[in-house]
Amino acid sequence: MRTVTVVGASLSGLYAARELRSQGYDGRLVIIGDEPHFPYDRPPLSKDFLTGRADEDQLALTDPEDAADLRADWLLGTRARGLDPRGRTVLLDDGRTVSTDGVVIATGASARRLPGGDLAGVHTLRTLDDARALREELTGGPRRIVVIGGGFIGAETASSCASLGHSVTVVEAAPLPLVPQLGPEMAAVCAALHRRAGVRLLTGTGVAGLRGTVAVTGAALSDGRTLPADIVIVGIGATPHTGWLAGSTLALHDGVLCDDGCVTRLPQVVAVGDVARVGGTRAEHWTSATEQPRVAVANLLAGRTVKTVRPVPYFWSDQYGSRIQFAGHYCPGDTVQIVEGALDDGAPAEGGFLARYERDGRTTAVLSVDRPRPFMRARRELTREGAEQPAVR
Repeated sequence: MRTVTVVGASLSGLYAARELRSQGYDGRLVIIGDEPHFPYDRPPLSKDFLTGRADEDQLALTDPEDAADLRADWLLGTRARGLDPRGRTVLLDDGRTVSTDGVVIATGASARRLPGGDLAGVHTLRTLDDARALREELTGGPRRIVVIGGGFIGAETASSCASLGHSVTVVEAAPLPLVPQLGPEMAAVCAALHRRAGVRLLTGTGVAGLRGTVAVTGAALSDGRTLPADIVIVGIGATPHTGWLAGSTLALHDGVLCDDGCVTRLPQVVAVGDVARVGGTRAEHWTSATEQPRVAVANLLAGRTVKTVRPVPYFWSDQYGSRIQFAGHYCPGDTVQIVEGALDDGAPAEGGFLARYERDGRTTAVLSVDRPRPFMRARRELTREGAEQPAVR
């Protein structure tokens, strides 16, 4: 290959570029990013960056020396608007084209928005620019904040806002947040963290609309109530960036459809990170974004699928001074048992706990709150057990 183009200056895009060089690719490397920034770490945006404990320099994933080592042409602040049907030309929104022999799609996802989201005081939190705007607004004294969505981004943002002294209400349409990820028992335990921190959690009701003319003044709930708000933060999930691929021959369905090796129906096109649906699953986790590029690049350079991705899913979340860590696969019907530590009034007791999920006598997942070392041991055991299991098709 004479030219490989990485579309997306994201975490997964950066890792793919590094893998290309480490796996021996010595041709032209082009990295296209729609943001003007070099790749940065997103998890701190809802935590230390939002609270002012970290600055932008600490978010950087690369430095000038590292960027130079990649010997890449960086096209930042440039959006890809199309890929030709053969996957050989990337069309840019400024009219330019990039002829290429291989493509790594790493365009990630964008935050979902609500109608009325253009009112002043309404924020999403996905990008550095999002976090800059929200952080600036949070410095103006105590505010009434409504966070829509009790998932990880919503919970982390609520935690950060509460730590800054704001009055925070979290609205979650489901009976409990995080049930699909953790199951009802452990979701209830994590939901109790909100209560213990003095954050109001309203569940089982959605948001019918936002109130205000120029600036937001409240959130109207589907049950008829209206919550007054100076700031509304919308954390209702993300949509994969695939619109620019319309007209290509790639299969798209809530992401770019790939085989177990991150390879699309065009062998010279692979996808990684939040935009990739690998083997039927799209995982918006940091670990997926860093693990998939090694396999995807190996297959891209080979011109076919020679390696596959079968990691044990892992994610973490920092909320209200506690670290939640989860590894494995939860399915409805799994039994869960706390094997270390305990609960206190439905919330993690001091020192946290470690829980195991089981199905048919086999451990399927592990969850911990503030027990990092026992969790890492349990995660290693789970990874070994998973490697010994036959592939599920």
